[in-house]
Amino acid sequence: MTHLGADVVQALPKVLLHDHLDGGLRPATVLELAADVGHELPAATPDALADWFATSADSGSLERYLETFAHTVAVMQTAEALERVAREAVLDLAADGVVHAELRWAPEQHLARGLTMTQAVEAVQAGIDDGIARAAADGRTLRAGQILCALRHTDHWAEVAGLAIALRGDGVLGFDLAGPEQGFPPSRHDGVWRHLATHQIPVTIHAGEAAGVGSVADAVAVGQALRLGHGVRIIEDITFGTDDGAPAPGTDRISGSDGAGGSATLGPVANWVRDQQIPLEVCPVSNTQTGAATSIADHPITRLKELDFAVTLNTDNRLMSRTSLSHEMMLLNTEAGWTLEDLLDVTVTAAWSAFAHHDERRALVEQVIVPGFQKIERASL
Repeated sequence: MTHLGADVVQALPKVLLHDHLDGGLRPATVLELAADVGHELPAATPDALADWFATSADSGSLERYLETFAHTVAVMQTAEALERVAREAVLDLAADGVVHAELRWAPEQHLARGLTMTQAVEAVQAGIDDGIARAAADGRTLRAGQILCALRHTDHWAEVAGLAIALRGDGVLGFDLAGPEQGFPPSRHDGVWRHLATHQIPVTIHAGEAAGVGSVADAVAVGQALRLGHGVRIIEDITFGTDDGAPAPGTDRISGSDGAGGSATLGPVANWVRDQQIPLEVCPVSNTQTGAATSIADHPITRLKELDFAVTLNTDNRLMSRTSLSHEMMLLNTEAGWTLEDLLDVTVTAAWSAFAHHDERRALVEQVIVPGFQKIERASL
């Protein structure tokens, strides 16, 4: 296995489907915005604040991880702040080689200073558009848009869905259900999913992160999810064993990184997700922080990819996880043995899974992703 250089990975064209706007602020921006609104922070310098976010998030608990958002959300309550955060997010992603980005956030959390949800979404879009223009002026081209999140534990699902419908075509790409999985299934407001489907709004749902296979089943059956946010606990519906003869129906032979053979028997939910090629928005570093995975080396993403699940690679929350898409790629290369071909595979899968029209996805794959990887591969030989 060849270790890829940081400059090689940095230069690769990337597609990011799962990145939370309120989880990707620059530490210096958090400090400046907090000073403007009089919000008290746990640290007083950018470096110290970055350390606090990463340490607090690295607790092994999703609940503790989510507590860090109290500070970022608190400073994102005005149109000016939302526009700035969105602009900087786009610029940071462009600098990391991202050519398609879908930024998700929950508008209902940003109304404390008088904004309506519509005004909040418009402010974020203004920031995204400005960031795209500034990146283009620096020679970096990317597409970016918003995914609007409703929170599982509140009752604004229909309102957020209506906003996604009304602003589709004005930068809004789709709808997401986020927040605590346990106890708040998609069936709480099952009419929302029919309404979204009627208006052809793409849906992704956080599932298979804090809760297990049942959460994934609900997301695809009730929520009609076209993608799964995280989805890694689908691995719990797969039984791994030794390769001791002809595989039974529903069983695949797999090869480990050590070359040893084995088998994997998929349960009904895992079979459905794989058969339908429902993309998994996997976020390796975040998953190790919240306890959905023990390490990068043992992360389910590698086995799921070997089993031909539609795996995509994502950042989740760049501030809390102190990560970037380049960083995620580097870790998979150095700790899980991923090759340049593996990275191309998940990037192409992400491009084909984007909430964009078919012709746009095809152009992204054929004109940007594949040529970009080929160029980097030739240069590195």
